[in-house]
Amino acid sequence: MTIELDPMFTTDVAPDLSGFCRERLSPLTRSDQRRWGEVYIRGLITVPGRKSIRRISDYVVGWRADQCLQQFVNQSTWQWEPVRRNLAEYVTGLVVPKAWVVSEAVFPKNGASSVGVAKQYAPSAGRILNCQLGLTVQLAGDSASCPVNWRLLLPRCWDTDEPRRERAHVPTAQRHRPYWSYLLDAVDEMTVGWDLAPAPVLVDASDQGDVELLLRGLEDRGLRYLVQVAPHLPARPARPRAPGGRVPSVGELALLAVRPAASTLNWQTRTEARAATTRFVASPVPGEVETPRLVGTAVHRHRHRPPRHLLVQWTVGRSRPRATWLTNLNVARLPQLIDLVKLSARAGDHLGRMHDDVGLRHFEGRSFRGWHHHVTMSSIAYAYRLGQELHDRPDELLLRPYA
Repeated sequence: MTIELDPMFTTDVAPDLSGFCRERLSPLTRSDQRRWGEVYIRGLITVPGRKSIRRISDYVVGWRADQCLQQFVNQSTWQWEPVRRNLAEYVTGLVVPKAWVVSEAVFPKNGASSVGVAKQYAPSAGRILNCQLGLTVQLAGDSASCPVNWRLLLPRCWDTDEPRRERAHVPTAQRHRPYWSYLLDAVDEMTVGWDLAPAPVLVDASDQGDVELLLRGLEDRGLRYLVQVAPHLPARPARPRAPGGRVPSVGELALLAVRPAASTLNWQTRTEARAATTRFVASPVPGEVETPRLVGTAVHRHRHRPPRHLLVQWTVGRSRPRATWLTNLNVARLPQLIDLVKLSARAGDHLGRMHDDVGLRHFEGRSFRGWHHHVTMSSIAYAYRLGQELHDRPDELLLRPYA
């Protein structure tokens, strides 16, 4: 079928979008899929307000093509993994990644039919919502970041609700898993399946209770990380048969952090009302235990595992730290480490922009594959916008990642 697009949305608004879509959607084997993919991406970029399939059809195609777009997004079986890999290669060329920022994405919903929806606690929102929860990995540089990989976090209640699973076309292998398992699975796909050069992994795990499994998983993969943790978290695993050795919490170590072995950096932030001094302190985590590392069927000791350090952010004059992180990065380069902290916050701003700018939260479908198709198309649409914004800022390409 030949799709005649409304000329209003093919020239003045996004003149080079067709070529961009051809490149980003080249992993799709069928020409009709590539064409409807361009229609959908064009709608996410150009349609004002809510970007529903009906509004995209009316604005971009100019005739009622709802069923064709529904088929492409919700029913078609095209694989999103190759498309995401292609997108990651493009973003890597656009913005030299200084970090892989792992973020939670919240999709508020009405009703209970959309895949993965439940009344559940959303850490990034700080409350219980009826929503879908997604995990995304963003390639982040100093000036921009873009999601390239996604996971839908299935609530436990979806494991046994076979009628809902069947209606939403949830694959049998897709079950509830802990957050760290989804995260490591996404990272494995990017490093092994896509062969991307890894950057430090940044993640806010301050609401997670099994952070040690996440840290060990990243360390076993030889990855560097900066993980925000809750103050009550044990600073290290309990030592087996240790003589009376109570493991201190991260918060307790934070209160003792300013000592000769610590690295400290202060700076002032000024607002119209006042100036505040912020202090970052990096200190070794004492008493770490070398543990076996599983490689294939043999057990080896990972003797060159970088030591863990505690990074603490204080607002001078306050009695408690503002935030705490565990990291295996080189704390001697404290200014660059703090740049990563700020980078994580800016990546969150980019993700927030996606909700309305490219309709990330506007998806109305209910199927598992439909959700993955939509977030993939939204990521491509956002990458296009970033490319336009960075067109006149080539200095971003000169940045170098944290080493």
